[in-house]
Amino acid sequence: MLDVLVLPDVKKQLDAAGMTGTRGRTAFKAILEKTSPTGDRPSRSTGSPRSNPPQMRKRTVTVNDRMQKRYRYALTAPAGYGFDPEFKPELSPAQMLRLGVFCGKYMTDCCKEFPASWFKSARLAKHGHDCSLNFFGVNASQPLSVWRDKGWIHEDDPRGWFQWYCRYYMGRRMPDEDRRQIRRWKAIRRHVRQVQKNCEPGDLFCRPRQRQALLHWAYDSRKI
Repeated sequence: MLDVLVLPDVKKQLDAAGMTGTRGRTAFKAILEKTSPTGDRPSRSTGSPRSNPPQMRKRTVTVNDRMQKRYRYALTAPAGYGFDPEFKPELSPAQMLRLGVFCGKYMTDCCKEFPASWFKSARLAKHGHDCSLNFFGVNASQPLSVWRDKGWIHEDDPRGWFQWYCRYYMGRRMPDEDRRQIRRWKAIRRHVRQVQKNCEPGDLFCRPRQRQALLHWAYDSRKI
């Protein structure tokens, strides 16, 4: 059983119970607290090297999936530690997958590269894209071809930003590319400000597409 409800499911429950307005928002927050994913949560200190990170041996990961063959990279930092001080994601990759992102069809062919726990309760599509699996129930993604045309894709991470984030989280470090992707992540904050400006606090039914897009960049838009 999935431990997270997507927003449309919650809305149906509230509508059926006749709970709207302030009452509905209060009820929704209660449901959200009970169903929010736990574990693997980036703490406030995730963006800085922690004082006592776990010991680890440098190891090499070999990738063989639909988009990369015999790609190798080294893990030089413990998983979840040693982040750039300017990079403070609010959600871990595991939390993003459990909430519902990318219409359930992101990296479904490369689960072996990452911890099995990430995918235990992930909202993944069995076949094609299924945007009902997204937390906000809407499509908020551009085709990968658009990312390629705009020059946003690095050859080491052909699936884009989230693939970079997963590998960075696990401990891969590529200084130049890491700086570029962190700059891109910081630029997304403008969407946080737009939601704050145009929506009542806690009204998750306001600007769902923009909120879903923020989830894709590890911003917890449920809390705006």
